[in-house]
Amino acid sequence: MDDNKTEGKIDEGKGRVKEAAGSLTDDDSLKNEGKVDKAAGKTKQKLGDAASGVGDAVGDAADKVKKAL
Repeated sequence: MDDNKTEGKIDEGKGRVKEAAGSLTDDDSLKNEGKVDKAAGKTKQKLGDAASGVGDAVGDAADKVKKAL
């Protein structure tokens, strides 16, 4: 589940580089591609956070069931 967060950070970083390169070279296409990569990276990070939260909740519920038995 941390894979999504790691991939997201990498994608976000690549997006920042592309966006900066597009700004420096006046390449709007590259700048926009960078913005898309950044947004995709942030989304992957959020998915990783959500998956971790669900996994924690399931683990907590399983512990409660085991204690009740």
